[in-house]
Amino acid sequence: MTQDQSMILVILLATMAMFLWGRWRHDMVAGATLLACVLAGLVDAADAFSGFSHPAVVTVACVLVLSRALQTSGAVDILARHALPKSAGVTLSIAALTGLGALLSGFMNNVGAMALLMPVAMQMSGRLGLSSGQVLMPLAFGTILGGMTTLIGTPPNLIVSGFRSELETASAFSMFDFTLVGLPVAVVCVLFVALLGWRLVPVRKNGVSESFDTGAYVTEVRVPEKSKAANLLLRDIEKVLDEADAQVIALVRNEVKINAPSYGRKVLANDILIIEAEVESLADVLSSLGLKLEEAEEDEDSSEDNQEDDDKESASSVDIVLVELVVREESQLVGRSAKSMLLRTRYGINLLALSREDRKSHARLRTMKIKAGDLLLMQGPQDAVMEFASDYSCIPLAERDLNIPDKNKAITASVILIAAIALAALGILPTAIAFALGVLASMATKTLPLRSIYTAIDWPVIVLLGALIPVANAMESTGTAHLIADFLLGTLAQGNSVIALGLILVVTMFLSDVMNNAATAAVMCPIALGTASTLGLNPDAFLMAVAIGASCAFLTPIGHQNNTLILGPGGFRFGDYWRLGLPVELLVCAVSVPLLLVFWPL
Repeated sequence: MTQDQSMILVILLATMAMFLWGRWRHDMVAGATLLACVLAGLVDAADAFSGFSHPAVVTVACVLVLSRALQTSGAVDILARHALPKSAGVTLSIAALTGLGALLSGFMNNVGAMALLMPVAMQMSGRLGLSSGQVLMPLAFGTILGGMTTLIGTPPNLIVSGFRSELETASAFSMFDFTLVGLPVAVVCVLFVALLGWRLVPVRKNGVSESFDTGAYVTEVRVPEKSKAANLLLRDIEKVLDEADAQVIALVRNEVKINAPSYGRKVLANDILIIEAEVESLADVLSSLGLKLEEAEEDEDSSEDNQEDDDKESASSVDIVLVELVVREESQLVGRSAKSMLLRTRYGINLLALSREDRKSHARLRTMKIKAGDLLLMQGPQDAVMEFASDYSCIPLAERDLNIPDKNKAITASVILIAAIALAALGILPTAIAFALGVLASMATKTLPLRSIYTAIDWPVIVLLGALIPVANAMESTGTAHLIADFLLGTLAQGNSVIALGLILVVTMFLSDVMNNAATAAVMCPIALGTASTLGLNPDAFLMAVAIGASCAFLTPIGHQNNTLILGPGGFRFGDYWRLGLPVELLVCAVSVPLLLVFWPL
C-alpha cells in the first residue's frame, strides 16, 4: 500500500464516520473531504472544483427544476386525482398509491413526488382505517424504488452513468438502460408491499397531527361562468366536496347571504360559496370544480384608488407565499374585520381563509370579526406578510403550499419534460444539454415562476456531488479502488464473479442505508470498476449493481430523504424501518442479481 493510498483510505474512513455521526450536513462533510484531498496532494488544486461542471451534476440540478414545474403547475395533482381509486379496499388503494409514486419518481425528483403524495396518503389512511404510517411507509418505499427505473430517476443513476462515460470503450448509459433491471425490481417490490408488506409496518400514533392540528378553514370561493359547478344542484357539488372532506356552509348571491342553503338549490355563475375545508384540501376543491378563491374585499374607494398599484404588484410576481398567522390576545386585530383593515391598500396582502375553534360565526369572511386564537391564512409577498404579523402582534405559525392546478401550465410542463426525455433517450442531445434546454423552455413559458428556479434546486446535494466526484477520481488514480476491490474479491468473494457482483450490490445497499445515496454511488463506482477490471468482466453489470444498491435504502430513516420525511408524520422510531425494509432489500437482491446476469452478462 502506497502513501497516497493510505491517506485517501484514512480520509474516506473519516468521511464515512462523519456521515454516520450526523452532526455535520452532508455537503459540509463532502466539502471537507475534497479540501482534505487537495491539501494532501491527492487532488490537484486546479481540478478541485471540476466536479461542479460534471454532466451528472448539471443534469441533477435541471431535473430538480423541471420537477418543481410539474408540482407548481398542478400536473401531478391532476394525475393523482384521475389515477387513484376513490373507494377501493386496502390492497388496491395502497398498490395504486405506491405504484403512482414509483411512476412519478422515474421521471421527477423522488423527494418531490413523495412530498406531493403525502397529503393524499394521509387522507387515504383515514378512509381505510389505517394508521398514517401504514400508508406513508409503502409510499416512501415506492418512490425510492421508482427512482432506479430511469437515468433521471435519482442522482445515483446519473453518477453511475457519468463513471461509465469515462471508460475508454463505452459511453454514458442512456435514459432507459436502467429500466431493464429497475422496472422488474420496482414492480415486484411494489406488489409485495401492497399485498403483504404494509401489514409489517408498526402501528404508531401520528405525533405531528396531534400536536399541530389547525382545524378546518372557512373560506369563500367564486363560481366562474366556465366552472363545472355552474348550474349544478348544491347536492351534486357536495358530493364532490365530500371527497376532499369539505362542505358548503353558506351561499352568497347578489350580496345576499343564505345560510345552510337547500341541497336542491341550483348554483349559478358568479355565486360565492362559503366552504369549510382543510388547507391541504383547498387545491382539490378549487381544481375539481373550477372554482376561484375570493379575496376579502376592502372599502370600494380604497380599492379603486390603489388598483393601479395592485396591478403592478401582481405583475411583478414577487415572492408570494401563503402563511398561517395565529392572532394573539393583545393583537389589535381582535374585534376588527378584513374589510376595515385595508390589507391590500396598506400591505398588498390578502386574507384567504380563517380557522376558528368553535366555528360559530356565520358572517362573510370580509366582515367576520376576528377573535383571539383565530388562524388567518394570508397571501402576499413574504416581507409584507411578516410586516403585517409584526404590526398586529400575530405569530407566524406555518408557511403553506397551495398549488392550484393550471391546466395549460400543467400540459406545458409535461410536454417540456417529455421532450427533454425524448431528446436524451434518442441520443439527439447529451442528457445535460437536453434537460438544460428544458429548464430554459420552462423559464420562457413561465411554467415555473422565475423566482423559484434557483430555490427548486437542492443545493446541498449539488455541493455534495460536485465535491465528491474529484475524490472518487482520486480513488481511481491512486489505485485505491483496485486495492479495495482486490480485498473484497480475495477475502470474501474468493474470485467468484457472481458472488463478487452480489457483494458489490449488498455493500452498496448497506452504505446507502447509513449515508447519503449519492455519496454512496460516488464512493462505490470506482470500487465496482476496479472489481470488474481485476476479474476481466463486463463493468456494466457492476455499475448497475451500484445503481440498484444506492437506490435501496430501506432499513433506516437516514438513508434516504423520503424515509426521513415520514418519520414524524408516521410517528416512527429509528428501529421501525427494518421490519418492512429488510424483506424489501432481500427481495431486491433476489430479483436483481439474476436480471443483471441476463441483461448485463459478465
